[in-house]
Amino acid sequence: MARSYTALLVAGALGVLTGGSALGAGQAAPLRGTVGPGFTITLTQAGKPVKKLKAGSYTVVVADRSSIHDFHLTGPRVNKTTSVQGTGTTTWKLALRKGTYKYVCDPHQTIMHGSFTVS
Repeated sequence: MARSYTALLVAGALGVLTGGSALGAGQAAPLRGTVGPGFTITLTQAGKPVKKLKAGSYTVVVADRSSIHDFHLTGPRVNKTTSVQGTGTTTWKLALRKGTYKYVCDPHQTIMHGSFTVS
């Protein structure tokens, strides 16, 4: 027991010293979607716009800041949306597969939209 605890402490210290992430191997930083309060919609990861991702499991955290918008994400085997009337934060755990994904505000999809690819 003492050895495994010591090994865990050493591994954690090495991660801190080498700039390692708090995320485990194979885990990516969450994707952050935002819609509103103005006529804006974004999807970022670690503060940068999402354009390309590797296939895998992701957590998507959506901040819906307006009762006139929704955040609708579609792609291979994915169809997730927040409500137009509602606001707040929604979290989805998704398996993203190879292909193109699109996110839109359904009522304003001609001006509020984006996309990214997964390889």
